[in-house]
Amino acid sequence: MNTLRSLYGLSNDELIHSLSLAKPYQARQISDWLTKGVTSFSEMTNLSKADRERLTALMGSAISSTVVTQSGDASGALKLGIKTHDGLTIEAVLLTDERGRATACLSSQVGCAQGCTFCKTATMGLVRNLAAYEIVEQYVHLQRYSERAITHLVYMGMGEPLANTTEVLKSVRIFHDPQRFNIGLRRITISTCGLVSGIERLAREELAVRLAVSLVTADNRLRSTIMAVNKRYNVHELKDALLTYQRACGKRLTIEYCLLGGVNTDEVNAYKLADWLTGLDALVNLIPWNPADDLPYTTPTEAEIGRFERLLDRLSITYTRRRSRGQAIDGACGQLAVALNKGLEYHLITDDEDE
Repeated sequence: MNTLRSLYGLSNDELIHSLSLAKPYQARQISDWLTKGVTSFSEMTNLSKADRERLTALMGSAISSTVVTQSGDASGALKLGIKTHDGLTIEAVLLTDERGRATACLSSQVGCAQGCTFCKTATMGLVRNLAAYEIVEQYVHLQRYSERAITHLVYMGMGEPLANTTEVLKSVRIFHDPQRFNIGLRRITISTCGLVSGIERLAREELAVRLAVSLVTADNRLRSTIMAVNKRYNVHELKDALLTYQRACGKRLTIEYCLLGGVNTDEVNAYKLADWLTGLDALVNLIPWNPADDLPYTTPTEAEIGRFERLLDRLSITYTRRRSRGQAIDGACGQLAVALNKGLEYHLITDDEDE
């Protein structure tokens, strides 16, 4: 029985072998169609009719997933619910900024095991990692539903990318491949809650993507109460790993600072942040917390945010403020959680980190 689910994770050599192609150039033809988002063999018109029929009989379609829900809002945000081959549902989001640039926000796992207390996805737990082809397919679906060409990718959807490092990096290389999607590494961002082992691997491989780190607070004790990862890798170990990464890849870091009302916006947190940033080339991205049901936080008021920004100005911290997009469709930062998975029987993965 054929077990090939998708062609999106295969190189041209793998396409030749997996599809038993008689002529090497046919792999190039199929790859070109896949990059254009064509997943039906019957539409690959430069293949012979016999080949189109044979490939359709072999695996039906070149893609493993289907779109089951779609929602959008006035900001231009688009959220897709995508059903995987085993009946689970993940979410991918397309965000459009003020300049009209379209960014695909991709999931790397079904759920998440990291347990960050401000994130809705964390309430799902971790079901499983996504394969590289399942990550690439999210981009393909988003591009099909978008009126704009997608120019940027962020691994900021469901899951912790650096707990699934092997498949995430494989997908990055597929996106970056000049003969595939040809997306520059400077337009690809991987976001992590602070898995030091994954950051160290990025440094070893010298894959110069942009790196965003969810810090939330530089207060070590407070961070441990908000983010379970800090009990494993504290803020000092995290900084050491980031310095190593920066020396290897030479990229400015983005420090994601989720603003939690009355929690991390006072003078003590500002001073600890300034001290922690010393020696790092980093931009702090202030993100007012996006509301999520049943989580014990509030979004800070404009006055509270303004006071914190003035503290950062006084301490000469370089920062920007993210204007939330996709909040109306629960597609903003920290809001992704798929109700469609409730009631399904599955085995939760507990040993989640990909070494």
